[in-house]
Amino acid sequence: MVSSAFRNTGALAVYAMNFSDLLRSMVQEDGLWHAEVPASWLQGRSAFGGLQAALMLRAMRGELAAALPLRAFQTAFVAPVPGGPVRLRARALRVGKNVTQIEARIVEGDTTLALGVGVFGQARSSLVRVTPTRPPDPSKEPISLSYVEDLMPTFHQNFDVKWLDGAMLYTGSTSTKAVISVGIRDEGPMTEEHVLAIADWPPPLAMSFLTEPTNGSSVTWTVEMLTESVSSLPMSGYRLDAELVAAGNGYTSQSVMVWGPDGSPVALSRQSMVIFG
Repeated sequence: MVSSAFRNTGALAVYAMNFSDLLRSMVQEDGLWHAEVPASWLQGRSAFGGLQAALMLRAMRGELAAALPLRAFQTAFVAPVPGGPVRLRARALRVGKNVTQIEARIVEGDTTLALGVGVFGQARSSLVRVTPTRPPDPSKEPISLSYVEDLMPTFHQNFDVKWLDGAMLYTGSTSTKAVISVGIRDEGPMTEEHVLAIADWPPPLAMSFLTEPTNGSSVTWTVEMLTESVSSLPMSGYRLDAELVAAGNGYTSQSVMVWGPDGSPVALSRQSMVIFG
């Protein structure tokens, strides 16, 4: 469990609040969900995208009459979500016999800062079953990425990360693939919200083409869940196989396959990103 000690920066207090506690602190009042995002979960001037998605998913769950598994999550990051008080709206778009679709928004007054649509569906009988197989682990020595204040986004302190293969950022490489081990520093239990946070950890791989730090941002993000339940999985040891699929004119398309610690497929992530360099 991460310490909750405060360090006052003169603006927004920096304190490490673990992921589960942050989600549990959400309350519903007057038709809105309310959350508090500490500076320890910021990514530049905005809340970490994986946290934004997790907050929206938690609000969506409040609109579900049944505990259906998440099948897909679609996000549009419209504007920065600053740290501090966050407000969310959620509503059901359609409740079908098997599939329910819920919309959630992070809002500031009448302005939408982030928009999410969750697709929840019960299991169906089917003769079709295809299970992806995790490729062999890289043979290179892992590189641990410890959090360094002022050099890394503050949200990184909530994760344990090892770079297993592929070029590091700002090395001038043209490598389009990377393999990363990611765990979240939390006491659990593991939830779909945790999966979203872990799946969003990788930065734009296009930054490995560059030699100097620059800014980047996600525009859209889709996550497809590949398992019915994650509650029995641990908090660490997830392998992320990331690939830069295409890039041009400042926009990139990136995919990430999330494998569980036991080698099972957990989720498939696809993101449209921009890089300013």
